[in-house]
Amino acid sequence: MQSYLTENDLPKLEHLVVTKSWWDTVDILDRVVGSLVVDYPELEEVIFKWSLSDNIWLRRVAIDHQLLRKEKTNVQLMEKILLNNLDQTEFFINKAIGWALRDYSKTNPEWVARFIEKIGKEWLNLVSRKPASTFSIVEKRIHYLKKVTRLCYNRLYLKNFKEK
Repeated sequence: MQSYLTENDLPKLEHLVVTKSWWDTVDILDRVVGSLVVDYPELEEVIFKWSLSDNIWLRRVAIDHQLLRKEKTNVQLMEKILLNNLDQTEFFINKAIGWALRDYSKTNPEWVARFIEKIGKEWLNLVSRKPASTFSIVEKRIHYLKKVTRLCYNRLYLKNFKEK
């Protein structure tokens, strides 16, 4: 079915994301949207706008639309989208961020480790700006990213070990 889609179908997919909003539906649609963006790179601008949307499901699709792209991942776009969503407290957004980083760490653990180190400082600053009611969410996110960082470094170690 995906091979029959064109860039003109993106508004229809957006409608589905917004009206059939739940993680199971959206997580199928992010792959469909992702394949459309690969075929029509000019749609990256629309996906970037989705990453700023008030709708959490559009944000989630923007974050996860490049899952399983491996070397074909547009890292610059992914970084911009992730940075747009760092201050979110929504569970499904945070889960998507972790999923995207974990998935790409299988391809490029060096990039993911550098990204996490870079944003770790920003998140530590966020902790001091957040009200006490959301403090634990930010703390949990930092803890999770530390785990992902360890995973990246383990992958780097294994990669270097196998090369020797």
